[in-house]
Amino acid sequence: MIIDTHVHIGHMLGNDMTREDVLYSMERYNIDFSLVSNVEAAEFDDKGRPISSYFQKSQNEIFRETLEFAAAYPERIGAMPWLKVATERPDDDFMELLDKNRSLVYGLKLHPFHSRVAPDDPEIEFVYDIARRYHLPVVSHTGGCEEARSIHLLNAAMKHPDIDFVMVHMDLGTDNSEAIELLGMADNLYGDTTWVPVNSVLKAVSLWGSGKILFGSDNPIDGPDTYLHNKFGERSLYQQYFNEFRAMLSRWDGENIMYRNAARLFGIRVY
Repeated sequence: MIIDTHVHIGHMLGNDMTREDVLYSMERYNIDFSLVSNVEAAEFDDKGRPISSYFQKSQNEIFRETLEFAAAYPERIGAMPWLKVATERPDDDFMELLDKNRSLVYGLKLHPFHSRVAPDDPEIEFVYDIARRYHLPVVSHTGGCEEARSIHLLNAAMKHPDIDFVMVHMDLGTDNSEAIELLGMADNLYGDTTWVPVNSVLKAVSLWGSGKILFGSDNPIDGPDTYLHNKFGERSLYQQYFNEFRAMLSRWDGENIMYRNAARLFGIRVY
């Protein structure tokens, strides 16, 4: 079984990720369940410039679209609303959507790189109030700018020990060493495999055990065959996770990373 905890839909920043791409890739590469967030909630571009309001959708519209996907395939798709913490706050309509669709929602998504707001910024304590109220983990991009450094997520995790946090990418674009070290500093802090070399994950497992890592991919950021190859046609990193990785650690550890940890953390039913 495979649970992918980091999957996207939406059209933004040169990405065109459709529901059809997600469903095709899940079927083609044997992914049993995907947690999906919508990239259209990005508020800043890759250079830290505000995205024009002309290209923006409201938080609630984005949330509705994500929920519609999950509602159509509840046994395969879970909603992970990406919160627009720089330009919006969840309003009464957002909370009503969450109340009515709680069974489809598995966590809350932060993206400090595309919001330029750090997870330990006091201005976003409302995120953790929601997470606590609905018993939802908080999943956050790490890497690429100061606000997105993993240390800020550790700070949030230590301040809120009753909430589980996931360091997506474990500091994208680095050797992952700082993020791996931080994993051991809070019981409620986890990492994921998105664009993380297998050797980094093996190092994290050797230090902190297989219970600290979840499988994630960014699918379908490189197209419908992201799990097979990148945009240049080169073999995908995820082929290593699907194949060689399984021989590098015990069956139990491999299953923890590929699905057990996600099922436990997010409350995903294992069929």
